[in-house]
Amino acid sequence: MSDATVRHLRGILDTNTVIMLSRITDAASLPAEPLITAVTLAELSVGPLVANDDTERAARQAHVQQAEADFDPLPFDAAAARAFGRVAASLRKAGRKPAARAYDAMIAATALAHDLPVYTCNPADFSSIDELTVVAVPIPPPSRKN
Repeated sequence: MSDATVRHLRGILDTNTVIMLSRITDAASLPAEPLITAVTLAELSVGPLVANDDTERAARQAHVQQAEADFDPLPFDAAAARAFGRVAASLRKAGRKPAARAYDAMIAATALAHDLPVYTCNPADFSSIDELTVVAVPIPPPSRKN
């Protein structure tokens, strides 16, 4: 379920939204209390280790450190594990493979376990997940340097 018209008090930012936070210019497009999951922190932690060069590695490490400083991640706990079963079933029913988007599926499961919406720059990543409220976060194009 998509819900771009309501600003929620609390909501989970998915990984791409955390990465894009510095480009989001409309604070009203985010929940009043943004949260992340331990899965997002895990996904961010992979970035520096697989970067192609030192500049990219440093930028990705900065995202990890900023996320650690700004957020207390929600855990992927027993309730999220049970919700993951519902997420995987929804994805399979829609002809999608849960394993192909495991991080997103686990973020969605954590959101369902806590009855929270997911705020994302890529709403298609969360399509077809029953009962999940997805809020699209607009990202302005990068500014051009003259």
